[in-house]
Amino acid sequence: MPGDVARTIDAIWRIESARVVAGLVRVVNDVGYAEDLAQDALVIALEKWPREGIPDNPAAWLTKVARNLAVDRVRREQNLTRKYAVLAPDLEGQRRAATPDPDEVVEDPVGDDVLRLVFVACHPVLSRDAQVALTLRMIGGLSTDEIARAFLTPSATVGQRISRAKRTLSEAQVPFEIPSAEELPARLAAVLEVVYLIFNEGYSASSGDRVIRDDLCGEAMRLGRTLSALLPREPEAYGLVALMELQASRFAARVDRNGMPVLLDDQDRSRWDRTLIRHGLGALDRSVSLRRPLGPYTLQAAIAACHARAARAEDTDWKRIVALYDALSALNPSPVVSLNRAVAVSRAYGPAEALEAVDALRQDPRLASYHLLPSVRADLLVRVGRDAEAAREFESAARLAGNVHDRRVLMELAAAAQARAEA
Repeated sequence: MPGDVARTIDAIWRIESARVVAGLVRVVNDVGYAEDLAQDALVIALEKWPREGIPDNPAAWLTKVARNLAVDRVRREQNLTRKYAVLAPDLEGQRRAATPDPDEVVEDPVGDDVLRLVFVACHPVLSRDAQVALTLRMIGGLSTDEIARAFLTPSATVGQRISRAKRTLSEAQVPFEIPSAEELPARLAAVLEVVYLIFNEGYSASSGDRVIRDDLCGEAMRLGRTLSALLPREPEAYGLVALMELQASRFAARVDRNGMPVLLDDQDRSRWDRTLIRHGLGALDRSVSLRRPLGPYTLQAAIAACHARAARAEDTDWKRIVALYDALSALNPSPVVSLNRAVAVSRAYGPAEALEAVDALRQDPRLASYHLLPSVRADLLVRVGRDAEAAREFESAARLAGNVHDRRVLMELAAAAQARAEA
């Protein structure tokens, strides 16, 4: 198969797979079975499209082929099963020809179906790891190998995780529906958390030798945009899009030519992506315009906007950032939020006050293995002239860091602090 055709089909699958699977789930009422049908339809596409050309409506083509496969499989069964009795009349009514019409439009509520699929993939009967894997597979269109590479997890482990997730959904008879108005806030929060978890793993890789995983961030942003389009009255969907796009705008400046991380204050802001910043600020404005209490993603996006609007690091409105962290802490208290607030306090009001707040966090067991706690404390110690202590803290941070580039930077900072202490 020519490379350009293969890449085109791969791109189409990434874009259309969620629509195809979602439409099939609505018919067959089984997530695993629907995905199997969609994958089989993709195999047929890989055989036919290079010879016959890519249809104008790939999603309709794939959906109809998959539905036809479902009818054929049911017909081949010697004993009619209950599934045939339930599904065959509906499927048979939709089957019009052995060869699909590439111009046919599938008349179903695509947006609602994709939204249902998102909530199914992030259903609370699944573990968070399973939700992430299933979301990337069914909504993001990633293969098992791609998900495994993204999270540095064996492919077999990811495959088993996805298989168990689909089996769990089937056994639990999870309905293919959008949660009720009463359930939606809690369920939506879980969906947004999964998407942001995917983005965060790409934005600051927890392990390995890459600082940024652009592919993961790109998938998370695409998922976020899909959610905001499907839920136009939900401010936190826009808040999450704004947060991700504003953070992603810094990618080009976050690493140097050697692939080493560059701290925010040292970044060349002319390399920040102005288009992403414009889009992110627009999404933030949209979230605020819905006139609902600001949620955690919108507040974090507002913090990112303070950085995006500052032409130089010294122009950053750190007092506003402290106030935003106060609001975030009141809404969603966590030791990580407190640590980030302490950083803002150090910039707005000086390192001494911030150091007291960070020292208090050292007793929190949730931060025992969080390398940014000793890293932040070390930076504050440098700023108050306690370089020998700072060197030890930088070394502690390096031992806890999972990313090889982070460890290297922290050890360099430790060496510099120790040199100053001995001078």
